[in-house]
Amino acid sequence: MPLKDRKILIVGLGLIGGSYAEALKRKGFEVGAVTRSQASVDYALEHGMIDCGTTEVTPGFLGRYDLVVFALYPHVLLDWVKKYQQFLKPGALLTDVTGVKSAVVYKVQEMLRDDLEFVGAHPMAGREVYGVRNADSSIFVGANYIVTPTPNNSEAAVQDIEELGRILGFSRISRLSPGKHDEMIGFLSQLTHCIAVGLMTCKDVGHMSAYTGDSFRDLTRIARINDEMWSELFLLNRDELLSQLDLFIGQMGTIRDAVSDGDAEKLRALMRLSTERRALFDK
Repeated sequence: MPLKDRKILIVGLGLIGGSYAEALKRKGFEVGAVTRSQASVDYALEHGMIDCGTTEVTPGFLGRYDLVVFALYPHVLLDWVKKYQQFLKPGALLTDVTGVKSAVVYKVQEMLRDDLEFVGAHPMAGREVYGVRNADSSIFVGANYIVTPTPNNSEAAVQDIEELGRILGFSRISRLSPGKHDEMIGFLSQLTHCIAVGLMTCKDVGHMSAYTGDSFRDLTRIARINDEMWSELFLLNRDELLSQLDLFIGQMGTIRDAVSDGDAEKLRALMRLSTERRALFDK
């Protein structure tokens, strides 16, 4: 069945799940939702994000959908699949939005019924706010989208999830193995969140808000953090994140030594390299 003809279920109407729902509904898809809060269902219905929604997981409701998007914390996703996959439509395609993959993708695929297929995906977009009331599908426009297939996936299913990313508005669709994804995310996302948290907690900066400039604001934008979700992501990717933290701490030591030694040439060389590499992100 072509992707455009499939009914889509969003499991978890938070910021990302709600933004998926909004984008897909605007594209003409029939969108349903299952989430814990009736208030979230009511809000999504009132704002035209979904066609129908429920807080109760029933065979009659789940069995209507051809494509299921899990916008849940990793441990909740695993529990949900284990408990409710029996109600899903035969042949349904499943995907997710979680920020770690090795700890999720292989476990889901291992426990799935033979007539279901799960293809991991990670929308590289978000905000420092939570909940469906802050959903905004414009966060996907121009952003990156990573698909994490394994040898257990069919090419057709992987292409369907890549097409989903294009429909949502992502500009660059990439394929990475779950392990390679976790390495990249450990550096590009999790380490940067650690740095932001470190900056905000190593010194009491509350009284400095009247004096700060754009550099501190930009560096610490992501320090407004969902502690429950990000602590889970950090620990599920523990080994990779520790490797990236050690890499960063080592480089900070290099910079500290150059400052301590009064080594202007070393500092300038690092700054030139930094400027050169940062320019790649502006293209």
